Amino acid sequence: MRKAEIKFNEHTAGFLSQDENGFHFIYEKAYLESDKPIPVSLTLPLQEKAFDSTVLFPFFDGLIPEGWLLDIAESNWKLNSRDRMGLLLACCKDCIGAVSVFPVENNES
Repeated sequence: MRKAEIKFNEHTAGFLSQDENGFHFIYEKAYLESDKPIPVSLTLPLQEKAFDSTVLFPFFDGLIPEGWLLDIAESNWKLNSRDRMGLLLACCKDCIGAVSVFPVENNES
């Protein structure tokens, strides 16, 4: 399983994971209980229940670079353009906007 910490304005908003069943995003309970939490995307409204999908959620897929920048990422990090989670984990720590993606090591829960 691969997992990413999703931050919104430097605060942990939730976690995105990929396993044999697909992709899962869940908001961090502390984030939901914080003062005026904001959803990371209109397509991922605030809720306690996890979001599940067989493909990477379009919002997160949209964070992945395109064009020549994607070409550079693929060649430098030997990534496959079809490995959307791998590209997200490698390229999206410092995105334009409020959301950033940080890999979580496998030994963490």
